[in-house]
Amino acid sequence: QVRLVESGGGLVQAGDSLRLSCAASGRTFSMYAMAWFRQAPGKDREFVAGINWTRGTTAYADSVKGRFTISRDSAQTMLYLQMNSLKPEDTAVYYCAGRRSSVVVSTRSEYDYWGQGTQVTVSS
Repeated sequence: QVRLVESGGGLVQAGDSLRLSCAASGRTFSMYAMAWFRQAPGKDREFVAGINWTRGTTAYADSVKGRFTISRDSAQTMLYLQMNSLKPEDTAVYYCAGRRSSVVVSTRSEYDYWGQGTQVTVSS
């Protein structure tokens, strides 16, 4: 029903910035909340940031608060993650996710739609 495609990942140095994008297509009207998750090798997929699509209210993991900013462009159905002051521990595959509920949650199983991920590697 919904397709999510991430882009913008790459290799950067610690302290650099990177902006991830997620293009949504299909029945995007069914998504009321979207989020970014990430998964590092050997670790579980974890919540990074989420946004209510209509109100624009946001939530962040403590590990990225103050450094990352989630935003959306409703006209283009695009989701963004501006990542500043990147750290090596930010290295992971970043996934775009959406859910039918308007409530932003941090639980992976609560999301209905997923992209394939984009690799972010931060070197020291």
